[in-house]
Amino acid sequence: MKSKRKDLSERVLDFAADIIKLLSKLNRTAIGRHIGYQLMKASTSSGANYEEACGAESKKDFIHKMQLVLKELRESLF
Repeated sequence: MKSKRKDLSERVLDFAADIIKLLSKLNRTAIGRHIGYQLMKASTSSGANYEEACGAESKKDFIHKMQLVLKELRESLF
């Protein structure tokens, strides 16, 4: 199980890094800055929330925190 956790942790980190690289190419208009900021927040917080879930105190806490990860990833998709 630990291997899968590390794999997912690396994947969300890579996702956030890829988004940051993409954002560096966005136009610096007001719209580009606004969308970029929202995308950066959602993509980076998904990884932070995943790491938080890994330290959950109970199964219920883990599920709740993983739901936050999914929410942030869905926001990034939008």
